[in-house]
Amino acid sequence: MSASQALGGPSRCGWVLGPSLDKIVKNVAWRKHSQLVAACKSAIDKLDTLADSSDPGSCSPLYGFSLSDGEFVLQPLLMALDSGSTKVLEPALDCLFRLFSFGLIRCEIDRPPEGTSPSIVYRILESACKCSGLGEETIELAVLKLLLSAVRSPCTLIRGDCLLNIVRICYNVYLGGLNGTNQICAKAVLAQMMVIIFARVEEDSMLVHFKTVSVAELLEFTDRNLNEGSSIQFVQNFINEVVEVKEGVADSKIFALSLVANSTPVDGSQNNPEDGEMDGADAGSTTKIREDGFLLFKNLCKLSMKFSAQDQNDDEILLRGKVLSLELLKVIIDNAGQVWRSNERFLNAIKQFLCLSLLKNSALSVMTIFLILCSIFKCLLSKFRSGLKAEIGIFFPMLILRVLENVLQPSFLQKMTVLNFLEKISGDSQIVIDIFVNYDCDVDSPNIFERTVNGLLKTALGPPPGSTTTLSPAQDATFRLESVKCLVKIIESMGIWMDQQLKIQDFSTPKGSFSDGSSINRNISIGEEGVLADAELHTEATSEFSDAALLEQRRAYKLELQKGVSLFNRKPSKGISYLINSKKIGDSPEAVAAFLKNTAGLNEAMIGDYLGDREEFPLKTMHAYVDSFNFGGLSFGEAIRYFLRGFRLPGEAQKIDRIMEKFAEHFCKCNPDSFSSADTAYVLAYSVIMLNTDAHNNMVKEKMTKADFIRNNRGINDGKDLPEEYLGALYDQIVKNEIRMSSDSSTRENKNNNSLNRLLGLDSILNLVWKQTEEKPLGANGLLVKHIQDQFKAKSGKSESVYYAVADAAILRFMMEVCWAPMLAAFSMTLDQSDVRAATSHCLQGFRHAVHVTSVTGMQTQRDAFVTTVAKFTYLHCAADMKQKNVDAVKAIISIAIEDGNYLQEAWEHILTCLSRFEHLQLLGEGVPSDSSIFTAKSFEAEEKMLKSTGHPSLKRKGTLQNPAMAAAVRGGSYDSATHGINTLGLVTQEQMTNFISNLNLLEQIGNFELNHIFAHSQRLDSEAIVAFVRSLCKVSMSELQSPTDPRVFSLIKIVEVAHYNMSRIRLVWSRIWSVLSDFFVTVGLSENLSVEIFVMDSLRQLSMKFLEREELTNYNFQNEFLRPFVIIMQKSNSAEIRELIVRCVSQMVLSRVNNVKSGWKSVFMVFTAAAADDRKNIVLLAFETMEKIVREYFPYITETDAVTFTDCVKCLVTFTNSKYNSDISLNAIAFLRLCAVKLADGGLECNDNTKVGDSEILVEGDNSSDGQKYTYDHDHTSYWIPLLTGLSSLTSDPRSAIRKSSLEVLFKILEDHGHIFSQKLWESVLNTVVFPMFSYMHNPKEMQNFSDDQSSPTKGTSRPEGITWDSETCMVAVQCLVDLFISFFNVMRSQLSLVVSILGGFIKIPGQGPANTGVAALMRLASKLGDRLTENEWGDIFLALKDAASSPLPEFLNLLKTMDILEVPEVSNSYKDLELYPSTDLTNGNPEDDNLQTAAYVVSRSKSHISTQLLILQVITDLCAKYHQSLLPNNTIVVLEIYSLIASHAHNLNSESRLQIKLQRACTSLEISEPPVVHFENESYQSYLNFLNDILSNNPSLSQEMNLEPRFFSVCETILKIYLNCSSESQTTANNKKKTPPTVHWTLPLSSVKREELAARTPLIVSTLQALRNSERGLFRRHATQIFPILVDLIRSEHSSGEVQGALKSLFQSCIGPILMKK
Repeated sequence: MSASQALGGPSRCGWVLGPSLDKIVKNVAWRKHSQLVAACKSAIDKLDTLADSSDPGSCSPLYGFSLSDGEFVLQPLLMALDSGSTKVLEPALDCLFRLFSFGLIRCEIDRPPEGTSPSIVYRILESACKCSGLGEETIELAVLKLLLSAVRSPCTLIRGDCLLNIVRICYNVYLGGLNGTNQICAKAVLAQMMVIIFARVEEDSMLVHFKTVSVAELLEFTDRNLNEGSSIQFVQNFINEVVEVKEGVADSKIFALSLVANSTPVDGSQNNPEDGEMDGADAGSTTKIREDGFLLFKNLCKLSMKFSAQDQNDDEILLRGKVLSLELLKVIIDNAGQVWRSNERFLNAIKQFLCLSLLKNSALSVMTIFLILCSIFKCLLSKFRSGLKAEIGIFFPMLILRVLENVLQPSFLQKMTVLNFLEKISGDSQIVIDIFVNYDCDVDSPNIFERTVNGLLKTALGPPPGSTTTLSPAQDATFRLESVKCLVKIIESMGIWMDQQLKIQDFSTPKGSFSDGSSINRNISIGEEGVLADAELHTEATSEFSDAALLEQRRAYKLELQKGVSLFNRKPSKGISYLINSKKIGDSPEAVAAFLKNTAGLNEAMIGDYLGDREEFPLKTMHAYVDSFNFGGLSFGEAIRYFLRGFRLPGEAQKIDRIMEKFAEHFCKCNPDSFSSADTAYVLAYSVIMLNTDAHNNMVKEKMTKADFIRNNRGINDGKDLPEEYLGALYDQIVKNEIRMSSDSSTRENKNNNSLNRLLGLDSILNLVWKQTEEKPLGANGLLVKHIQDQFKAKSGKSESVYYAVADAAILRFMMEVCWAPMLAAFSMTLDQSDVRAATSHCLQGFRHAVHVTSVTGMQTQRDAFVTTVAKFTYLHCAADMKQKNVDAVKAIISIAIEDGNYLQEAWEHILTCLSRFEHLQLLGEGVPSDSSIFTAKSFEAEEKMLKSTGHPSLKRKGTLQNPAMAAAVRGGSYDSATHGINTLGLVTQEQMTNFISNLNLLEQIGNFELNHIFAHSQRLDSEAIVAFVRSLCKVSMSELQSPTDPRVFSLIKIVEVAHYNMSRIRLVWSRIWSVLSDFFVTVGLSENLSVEIFVMDSLRQLSMKFLEREELTNYNFQNEFLRPFVIIMQKSNSAEIRELIVRCVSQMVLSRVNNVKSGWKSVFMVFTAAAADDRKNIVLLAFETMEKIVREYFPYITETDAVTFTDCVKCLVTFTNSKYNSDISLNAIAFLRLCAVKLADGGLECNDNTKVGDSEILVEGDNSSDGQKYTYDHDHTSYWIPLLTGLSSLTSDPRSAIRKSSLEVLFKILEDHGHIFSQKLWESVLNTVVFPMFSYMHNPKEMQNFSDDQSSPTKGTSRPEGITWDSETCMVAVQCLVDLFISFFNVMRSQLSLVVSILGGFIKIPGQGPANTGVAALMRLASKLGDRLTENEWGDIFLALKDAASSPLPEFLNLLKTMDILEVPEVSNSYKDLELYPSTDLTNGNPEDDNLQTAAYVVSRSKSHISTQLLILQVITDLCAKYHQSLLPNNTIVVLEIYSLIASHAHNLNSESRLQIKLQRACTSLEISEPPVVHFENESYQSYLNFLNDILSNNPSLSQEMNLEPRFFSVCETILKIYLNCSSESQTTANNKKKTPPTVHWTLPLSSVKREELAARTPLIVSTLQALRNSERGLFRRHATQIFPILVDLIRSEHSSGEVQGALKSLFQSCIGPILMKK
């Protein structure tokens, strides 16, 4: 053990005390300080005998010693401190420092209660503090070191006045230190003490972790002049030495914990009762540590508010002390933690003391104080904004906005401070959001965010042109840059907060991107320096969560209210009406009065003007306004002053009169004993107003005296005078204190600030503060303090006391609505006017952040505005003017595309346009020929020749001659122009070209990688974004390709690349992408530029090939979608080259990828269908060649998808059959159709049975029909057969006979060969949709009439219905095939017999021998094959069809005959021998007789056809009845009889028209044609009729009897006989013919030759009739003899052309009449 250690004994304290006491003894003057020497020696001796106690932790004040021993050994140190000797003080202070540092002194140090002696440690510290005033530098430092170690020691609790005294000593050393180093040291010690003390307050414990202060940071605002070389480093080491010393005792932490645990709570309300500022905030118990911290904080606040006396000059020392106090407060607030926000006492201390200090010191013009105030306010805003909402609402406009909005004459340092302040708080995203939510969205709060942004905009734009400013250009440029940086920080913070809420993932910066520091960092940052941000405390009692919807309502309410206030200030009545209508105020006078009285921002003059209005509602409002005041207990002067402080009296006397009248009435009501009547108060009020104006208006030279005022008011109290003392006192009040509104006491600033302050309710506060500043900058004002506190108390009950938090990113939409326009203006103007790289870089950063926020929040208009502005600033449209900032803009555009591509939507168009222009310039710079040279090569060569001929020098760059494209780029154009120039032949100078090339070199900063990365990056876009990207790329490409002067393919190539990059996307997304691409390719593919079209088709082919490489599952339709553009262009293109190219492309794709083609078959066949109908032979042949290969070799692939594919194939083949170039193609196509049917019948489509078509419907449309028919899938392949057969059916109307015949044969051959596999349902479908529609015209009489192949109407010419082109041969084939099919499948088709017979009957009805014979033959064949199998009803259908065939043409035919009635036919004419029956031209030349003969010829022709048809029907009926008579039952017999009767009657009536017959004869004679066989027709019809009846009577008596056919038989015979008699009579034309009595015959003339011929024609019929009568049953004849006999007698008397008639009569009379006569 060393000698020094032996001096202190074995105890730990002795090791420290012994050597120090020995040193004191050696250094002290023994004679002068003998007692000190003795005490030191005694203490040393004592220490040798003392050892550490067994329980050293319980001892005090020294570790291990008892109380008495401790005081004994410490007494020498106290005496040494009191000695005043430097040599003694140094070891004493060092000893105490080590005792405190090692934790050997353990006690609570405080001022003792009165009447008790202080502790030894208290006296030691008190003496040590006094030593600081001895004037020794080393002693000062030693004292500071001791005091800091005492405060730092966790084993020593320094409290109350002792703590304040320590702070005071350090404070004094700082103010009066012997050198700068000591002063800096004192300041650092104080700061470190604050950190330690309030760290303990935060944890309420002596054991805390705290940080060491940075001396350099302490000198941020002041005292840099105190630095003496290495002073800062010296002081930093000094602090570190004290702070970093380690305790020498192991149990010091335990003692420190027990020190706090054993301390009793302190009643805070009992401390300093004289401080009335607390207002109960100190009430309640608290711990000693926190009580001491609270006391220290309060005293520092008071110290910072210490001003010099009013009668003294400003004190520099006092100012330094104020600054130091504020800096210490800043240290406290910077390190404040949770307790300051959660403990109401500490939060109120900030409100009542610190805020008051800020308020008072804000009036000072000292720059240092302003800097510290801003720093403190920043801490308050960052940490305590949730609890200081009202206070921040006051201080932000006062400290920040006031300076920010001063644009013309600001203090440079102040404004820079404010801008730095704004930049720092803008870096905290939560602060920015909270400011907007709690102030701009609060009705009772100022629009801090909006005013800040607008203030920054004004600063960024600089002073207005022509205005006077105190700023130098450099200062103005600095302001502009800093304001732009602030705006960028604001929008960046908004983006960061939005990303945090929406959890948006950052896009990583692409490899090789720009290294200029322009990349955006959107990483989440917590509060500054790691402290806890106030945003985490939104769950406090003072906070309230609010969603975006509620904030939107509050914001809208505030905006509407401000709009109403603004409108009121311009037109009060309109403002009130608006507020009432918008329900911002009630519609009662009381509600409006309360609004006028309590709302800030209203113009006082307008309030007075509205209150003085004489209208009913304003008058009631004025009454309610006055009645709202309580004048009780107020003197008249006080009352009128109180009344007039809220508005300005109007200038109109009548308005003032109304207001004063009501005031007087209400004053007297509140003070009944004041005046005798209200008239007195009314007059006196006017007098007071006049006196106020007279006394305080500088324009009035002669002022009213008190005597004048008293004299003017005599006799106003009901004729009596008011007391002179009363009037005199009132006079003095008015003269000394002007009656004015509360706002009149202010000194007005500029108009904008003043109006805003009034609107925000800050005018009174600001005016009071700044007025005091002008009078006395350092003076305090008690009235001001009370007024501010009243303001805070008033606001505490409003919504401002509720702090709102929001987590909904939708709030950013409202924020952007406020700030987007100012930001756009600031960034745009700065970027446009400045070439400083820093400024332009920040502007571009701002644009990027703004685009990010507006894009994600869906603000389309704002997003497009920002993107468009950046795009314009790229100057790619006028590269000759490009600068570095424009290249940076291009980089920004690329960054925006990569970072925010998912949200750009329509804005992609601007970005892609820039990329297109950039690539164009890049190619020009590299000397690559432009795309237009490819499309317009000839034009380019001509222009180059022109340039050479003009002698213009050829400018080269990398081998590129000047060309029109480069010249256009040099000239430039507007941003919206599609091309760079209009006149591409215009020349540019060499200088312009040189500048342009120089600017192109700037673009080399951006490589192809960055350009291509955007398109490669498209694969990372989401589903919505990629669709928008492709849509915009298509628009840009379309504008490129459609450029009339400079078509380009850059974007078109990129479309193919983008499709390749995104090939892995799901089909649902690709369908949407292709929907856009499809429209694009169709539009561009139909352009007028053939080269462009070819390039587009090739691009489309490339894409299609990529898609075909991907396998498509069944029932998907994507292949069909991406091949559809080929179809549309094929159908609409006017270019044969393009159509041929499409056919080749599709053929190549299909044949090379046939295994992968699924739904694409539909588009393939549609392309070939269009090609089949093309008017170019080579296209048709090329398409059919591919089609032939597909059908022959790849037919199974066609049908493995769905039925629609097979349908399209059939339709395509049908279209090929219509080819007009090669009949072989048509016939081969029909053969392929049959091949399809064979494969279908053989099960070639079985692979598709498992394909679920479900309820899908297939639309089958005919070539000439717009109405489709729908079929649904079933088990027997209806969906396949019907389209196939329908296609063949449509070919039956082809104008080419070979095609018609072949299609008919193939169609019915298919049905015959494969009909056995058809179900009944399928047969019905086939018949109803395929077979019967071919014969549908048979049901249309007009079409039937026009179908004749050998007749033509003279009025209609040779026209036929469209689609009806069958000739006789076709009809015969069709009918035969139909009948054969029906016979073959009679069991299946039996139900359709009526329709089949109807079709056959339709053929019979067609005029002309051919169709009718065909129908008759078919019907007979049908009956012959099926006669035995037909039922009665089926026979009935046949007969009914024949009846319809016979009767339906009659009405039309009779109408035709009526045309002969109006015709005049000449008797004899030989001039028409050469007239043709079917003229193809007009042969009549307008001659009426010729027209009549033409019509007559047509009637004759139609008559012959009609008669022949009727005779064929008779023949059919006769044959059927003869062959199948056993099937004739009564029902069918009736029909047959009706047919016979109908035809016979018709024939008789036709022959009875004598006039018609005469005209027809003349016409036939004139035309030299045969007459219609009318007589033959009549004879044959009656002959058939008679034969049928006779056969039934003879062979089927039962049927005859059942149907009672006897009368009909004899009636027919009678008719026949009468017809013959009429023909043989010569007296038909005599008058007696009309009489009922028989004529008297005098002589008989011989018959004419015509009559003889007619009788000869009728002879067989009459003979047959007589024979039938003769052969009838005798009983029947006898019953009808009386009916027949007279006719027979007349017949005997008649002349006959043949003896056969007489022979028949003879036989009849002999066999029938004779027996009857003989019986009688």
